Formats: sequence, C-alpha cells, structure tokens
Amino acid sequence: MDDHIQFSKKEQWKQTHFLPLLILILFLDIGHVSCKKWADDAIVTQSDYQALKAVKHELVDLRGILNTWNETGPGPCSYWAGIKCVKGHVISIQLPWKGLGGRLSEKIGHLQSLRRISLHDNVLVGPVPTSLGSLQSLRGVYLFNNRFSGMIPPSIGNCLNLQTLDLSNNQLIGIIPLSLAKLNWVYRLNLSRNSIVGKVPDELGNLSRLGFLDLSNNAIYGKFPEIFANISVLNLSNNKFRGPIPESIGNITSLSSLDLSENNLTGEIPASIANLQNLSFFDVSYNNLSGSVPSVLAEKFNSSSFLGNVHLCGYSNSTPCPSRNPPSPSSQDTVDKNRHRRRLRTKDIIIISASALLAVLLILCCVLLCCLIRSKKTVSKAKKGKSGISKAVPLVVGPGDESGGEMGGKLVHFDGPFVFTADDLLCATAEVMGKGSYGTAYKATLEDNHNNNNNDYNDDNNNQVAVKRLREKITKGLKEFELEIAQLGKIRHPNVLPLRAYYVGPKGEKLLVYDYMPNGSLSSFLHARGPVTMIPWATRLSVAIGTTRGLCYLHDVENIVHGNLTSSNILLDEETNPKIADVGLPLLMTDVANTDAVATAGTMGYRAPELTKMKNASVKTDVFSLGVVILELLTGKSPSEATDGLSLPQWVASIVREEWTNEVFDVELMRGLSDIGDELLNALKLALHCVDPSPGARPEAKQVLEKLQEIKPVPTDDVPAKSD
Repeated sequence: MDDHIQFSKKEQWKQTHFLPLLILILFLDIGHVSCKKWADDAIVTQSDYQALKAVKHELVDLRGILNTWNETGPGPCSYWAGIKCVKGHVISIQLPWKGLGGRLSEKIGHLQSLRRISLHDNVLVGPVPTSLGSLQSLRGVYLFNNRFSGMIPPSIGNCLNLQTLDLSNNQLIGIIPLSLAKLNWVYRLNLSRNSIVGKVPDELGNLSRLGFLDLSNNAIYGKFPEIFANISVLNLSNNKFRGPIPESIGNITSLSSLDLSENNLTGEIPASIANLQNLSFFDVSYNNLSGSVPSVLAEKFNSSSFLGNVHLCGYSNSTPCPSRNPPSPSSQDTVDKNRHRRRLRTKDIIIISASALLAVLLILCCVLLCCLIRSKKTVSKAKKGKSGISKAVPLVVGPGDESGGEMGGKLVHFDGPFVFTADDLLCATAEVMGKGSYGTAYKATLEDNHNNNNNDYNDDNNNQVAVKRLREKITKGLKEFELEIAQLGKIRHPNVLPLRAYYVGPKGEKLLVYDYMPNGSLSSFLHARGPVTMIPWATRLSVAIGTTRGLCYLHDVENIVHGNLTSSNILLDEETNPKIADVGLPLLMTDVANTDAVATAGTMGYRAPELTKMKNASVKTDVFSLGVVILELLTGKSPSEATDGLSLPQWVASIVREEWTNEVFDVELMRGLSDIGDELLNALKLALHCVDPSPGARPEAKQVLEKLQEIKPVPTDDVPAKSD
C-alpha cells in the first residue's frame, strides 16, 4: 500500500514538472547555439551594411573581386573580400591592386568605426569623398596611384586621429588645405605627383609628429616652408619654390633625406646642413644656388646632387671655386688717391674720359673682327665636310678618331648620323633624363651639327644626342679605359644602343655619346604615361622579343654580360623598338663601382638572389633581370615598389599558387583576355622560369627568345646582325 502511494506521487511529480523542465533544457540549448553563432560569425550593423552596398554600387569591378559582397553569403564581417570588422563594425577596407574603377561613394562616411582605407593602385576616378572628414576613428588613408581629381577635401582635417594620408600620383588640383595643420597625430603625408598649386601653409610646421613629407612633382610656389622640427624625410623636388634655403634647416637633427632639386631656390647652401649627422640623401640640383658647397657635403655626396646650379662651385674637381680677390690697398693709399682726384681739373677729366671711350670702341672692334673670322672658318669647315673632301672631324681612323677643342680634352668618334666637335658637345644645351649608379644621362641639343651623312635619320632629332656623364673616381685608369671603350664602340645591333663617341676632359671627366631615343625608357613608357595612353599586348610582346634578341647578341656574339638590365636601361625609338643601353659599362668601372651598381639593382627589384653572396654578374643573372622585365610588361607594376612586402617575382608566384592568375595581369590587358589569354599565360610561365631562384634552372637567353617567338611569331632574322 505504501509502495503504491509512493509510486503515485512520483507519477504525479513527473506530470507536473517534466514538461516545464523539458522546455527549460531546450531553451538553454537554443541559447547556447545562438550565442555560438553570434560569436563565430559576427553580424554587421545595418548602417555599415547599407554603406558597403552603396560603395559597391559606385565601383566598377571588371575582375569580379566584389562578387563576395552579396546577400547570400555569411555576411561582410566574415566573408566579404577586403573587409575587417570588430564587434559588428567595419574597421578596415583593403582592396589594393584589384583593378577597381568607378568612384568612391560619399556613403563611406557612414562607416563610423573605419580606421583604415586602402584602395591604392586601382583606377578610381572622381573626387576624394568629403565625408571622410566625419570618420573620427580613421588612422590611415591610402588612395595613391589612382585617378582621383578635384581638390583635397578640407574636411580631412577633422580626422584628428589620422596618422597616414597618401594621395600621391593622382590628378588632384588646388591648394593644400590649411585644415591639414590640425592633424596633430599625422606621421606620413604624401601629396606628390599631382597638380597642386599655391603655397605650403606655415601652420604645417607645427605638426610635431610629422616624420615624412613628400610634395614633389607639383606646381607649389613661394618661399621655403617653415621648419618641421622632427621630420626625417622631406621631398620638395620639381616644384616652384624660390628664395634661400633657411639656415635653421640645420637644426632638424632627425633629417635623413632632403630633396630640393628642380626648383628656383637662390642664395648659398647653408653651412648648418653639414651638421646633420643622419643625412644620407641630399639633392639640390637644378636650382639657382650660388657660392661654394660646404666641404663636408661635397665629400659626402657626389656631384649629381649639385648639378644645374651655374653659380655653384666646389662640389667636384671640374667646378673649383675662384681664388679670393687680392687685398685692397691700404687706407693711406686710398686717402692719397682721393686727394689726387680732388686736384684733377675739368680738362683732365675730359681727356681721361675720351681716352677710355676710345679704348672701349677699339676693344669692341677687335671682338667683332674675331667673331667674324671664326664664323667664316666654321662655315668653311662645314662646307668641306659636306663636300666629302675634308670633314671637320674625320671618321673612323683605327679604333676611333680623335679631336680636341678650345676647351681642351679629347673627343673620339666611332660613327654616327652626324659629326660634331668637342666644343659643340661641351657647349650643348643639356636636359637631365635620369641618374644611375654610373652617372647622369642628359639629352644634349647641339647648336650646329657640321655633317649629316644619314638621310634616313629623323630630321626633328638630328641635332640631339644622349650623353652620359660618368661619375668621378669610379672608372679605371685612362689607358685601360680607352682599350675597353674602343671595343664597346664597335658593337652594332638593332636592339643595342650604339656608342657613337666619347670625350675625356682635361681634368679627367668622361662623357659617353649615344643616339637619342625620343620615346625614353621602357620604365617611363610603362609607369609615367597619361591615363588615356594604352599599351596593347602586341607592343609589349614586341618589346620583350626585341630586348631578348639584343641580350642574345651580347651573350652569344660579343661575350658580354650586361650586369644591370632594368626597364630604365631599355630605351625605345620612334617606332617603340627597344635598345639595350649601358652595355659594357662594368668593363669601364672599378670593382667598387660595380658592386654598388649590383646593390642598386637589388633595391630596384631586378637583382638575382645569388648576387647577395657573389659580386660578379653572369649570363644567368642577366636572364633573371630579363624575367623581371617581362613580368613588368605583363603586370604593369614597377619592381621597385614592393607589394605586401614581396618582390615582384615573389608576388606573382604567390598569386599563381592561389590560382588567382588573372589578377596578375595589367588591367589594360584583361580587356582583351578572350583573344590573348593563352599568349599571356605562356609569357607568364616563361617569365617565372627566368626568375627561378636557382640559376641552373633558368633558361639561356636564346631559349627565352625561341619561346617568345613561339607565343606570337614576329618576322625577324634568326641570326643577330652585326650592323645597324
């Protein structure tokens, strides 16, 4: 009986409590699952979600990068490309190198927690959104290498936590907003390569944390800006700054790089700059500076840092400063002379004045007579040269023809479309084209060429040559130099820039004369062109084949290793035919100079990995550099600009490993992918073969040429020619 009662009580308890208990367990389990879902897959806020949709709506995405930005996936914070979140708020948008076009929507200002926006190296157009100024959490803005236009929004000055603002290489106009002076936390400010005008606000000098300022390649004018107390890198080159360099610049002890080249600065170089112990780069070339260069600076930096300042002296052996004037007469002599002048009568003054006038007239007559005689001689020489009887400078006698000039030195001709004298060369109008490890290249316009024996030569350029002035103290001794250069002067191939002449000055300066290539270097052709200039695949492939053909000739016929092959050393003629420049220069240089050149090639991204241990270049290191050039043609990217910390070959290899191969190619080439897709892939495979880390795995140049011609045959002779 008791057992029956106890059983009944248990049944009653189960009926009373079981259902509520079951509901409680299910609720707790659902809550557990729900919490886990929330923790692992954060849901973005509605305002951020709508802002991202608006941003996508105004972008042009030819590659389909933003296909993940859709409503069917897990959500922006866990799946959308380039998006990072914290607690459901978007804090970062990173989509560089994606070929994105279109505009950047003003709705981006609704992402109130955004800390970083990185959209550099795309093709974005339109204005920089003013709504960026409402983002108080913003730390970094990376919009460089696009096509943004309009003015810099003053509202950006409201981003008080901003540390980096990089708007370089766009099409921005207008002035630098005064509001940027409110960015007290900014460290890096880069507005270079735009069309900014006006003056630099003095208030920017109050930015105590500013360590990097680049305003180069704009049209900014006015006096030198106020001093930036803690700046490390200051680049104001290629603007219109005027006036003197302030003495107080020597107080910026943190300064490590100072580039003031190509402005209108005047006065002397402040001696205080010599006190900057951390200064490792200094360039004031092509200004209107005068006086002597402080000896510490002249010893620390080469002459290219000071060129183009006519009244500047003391920076090289060829630019000595004049000796001081002799001491003035004693005060007693001056007093005596003054007394003597007082005793002069009017008659004496008239006689002295007439004599002086007569003497001036006589001197003028002599000068005019000398000029007339010299002019007649020049015309006579030119006529003789054209008649073929007696040329002003004889052509090719032995290893070369020697001539001097009134300025001394020796000019040696090999051949060429026209003839000039040493005086013509030294008095030519020069324009800097570039600076390299071995020297500075100029475009020289000769005032009067005496002979033009090549009627096919372009008349527009028939008085222009390219001149490379070699850096001082880096070449071998004169005898060894002349033996080597005599052999280089014989090299002739359609894809090798010919050495036409060389000049050795009385003080040891050395000039090399080449044909002038009007289309400049391959580097500028690829990276410094206008936004509407397109380079089709056929042109790029032709450049690759021509360059490889020239390298084959150097390796197989001349037995020469180039050692410094870069896109800057590949020049293009009127028809975009490539010609390899700087051929054989290592043969003229000291071992130390060649080591420096190899190191420079490494910083530019063309150096083979084995050159970190060995100092001498080889045919296989040349092939590695050739592979980098081909990658440059395929990607449109400069090897000197690292991508995510990787070299260009490493970056391409990483993309290919992830099977995102199409992202490698230049956006321009992607438009015709259906027609040339196989050719691009074959060229990419060949380039990666060339940049194999193991030298033994790389092909020879002639094998590269065969593969390139198989991709798309270009009519040409198989055997390299020995003449132009």
